[in-house]
Amino acid sequence: MEIAVVGVNHNTTPIEVREKVSFTETKKIEGINYLLDGRINEAVILSTCNRSEIYICSKKINEGIKDVEKFYKEFFHINNIHDYLFVKKGKEAINHVYMVASGMDSVVLGEDQILGQVRDALDFSMEVGGSKKILNKLFREAITAAKDIKCRLKISEIPLSTSYIGIKLLKEQLKSLNGKKALIVGAGKISSLSLKYLKEEGLEEIYITNRTHGKLKDLCFEFPELKAIKYEDRYSALKHVDIVITATSAPHIIFTKKDMEDIKKELYIMDLALPRDVEQKVEEIKNIHLYDIDDLKKTSEENLIRREELAEEALEIIKEDVEEFMEWLEKVKVDPVIKSLNDRCSEIQQDTLDYINRKLDLDCREQKIIEKMLGSALKRVIREPIKNLKDIKETEHMDTYIDMVNKLFDF
Repeated sequence: MEIAVVGVNHNTTPIEVREKVSFTETKKIEGINYLLDGRINEAVILSTCNRSEIYICSKKINEGIKDVEKFYKEFFHINNIHDYLFVKKGKEAINHVYMVASGMDSVVLGEDQILGQVRDALDFSMEVGGSKKILNKLFREAITAAKDIKCRLKISEIPLSTSYIGIKLLKEQLKSLNGKKALIVGAGKISSLSLKYLKEEGLEEIYITNRTHGKLKDLCFEFPELKAIKYEDRYSALKHVDIVITATSAPHIIFTKKDMEDIKKELYIMDLALPRDVEQKVEEIKNIHLYDIDDLKKTSEENLIRREELAEEALEIIKEDVEEFMEWLEKVKVDPVIKSLNDRCSEIQQDTLDYINRKLDLDCREQKIIEKMLGSALKRVIREPIKNLKDIKETEHMDTYIDMVNKLFDF
């Protein structure tokens, strides 16, 4: 049995193609059934916004790969899908599973959201009968390795988002954000992210404003605790808050020095807009602390370098785990032989018991004793050969012995 993966992902394929080969649950069931009806023994489908990948296990792996390629073309009706499909098999495919599960193949290096998606893909495939002994073992080991990497290296905890880094910087300056008041200016993606991070910090009040009201309504619906204020009242609000996070798409300055000079309290401003929302001269006002994206850029770059350093350690962990799985996969080759030997012993045991019972008038207890003794004796005969088969390291020797046992016993 060999392993392969065929599919598309963010490394090779634009989003307009990826979105066409996305799987719903119904499509997954159809796909797995289609593949198992062919030359594929096991299948797992992993479908996320960044990847659509089919993992397979087959005795005829090259034919199985062709079946998957044909499936992608016919199922999604994309004639040029071959221009985007990648194929990995054997050790390369096994390594890919570990890389994906641990976030080493993600758009954001080391992110751990993919771990849950990999787990869900395995669970779903098991439920519909697509994943069995080989892929069950592979995915479970990859998930375990990913958890180990997550706990030991904590790569995902090193922030890359300027929103998160900005709020973390504010928290360091203020010692704590608990009980503080904040004003968010803008209702775009950065503001939304900032709100999610601020919610975790236990602020007393969060005000929000935006030049237009459409997106503002959406954010207030998502975060009902927000207090929306009129855009023209933004300067008045500065006197009541401790923190300002501004991230509008305005082409001009929206906070000027001359309109802020009457602020006497400590005020921390995080300007995440480009072009900037806050006039640079504002930092000249006593008690006002102004930060912009350049103040965060260095931290973000340093954090990315740190993630890459930790990723190197993760790759070493993955390398060791892949080797262990490869050893296990080699030993699986002897499973059919072991099953055949056990079946032969059971056959001999049953034939012998039938003969004894015909010749001797034994009670139930005596029959049970003879059955156990006979079964134990036959197991002793094959125990050492089976152990030796499992302990063989060299693939060519294992294949030779497997062939020899099959011929000797006429399996």
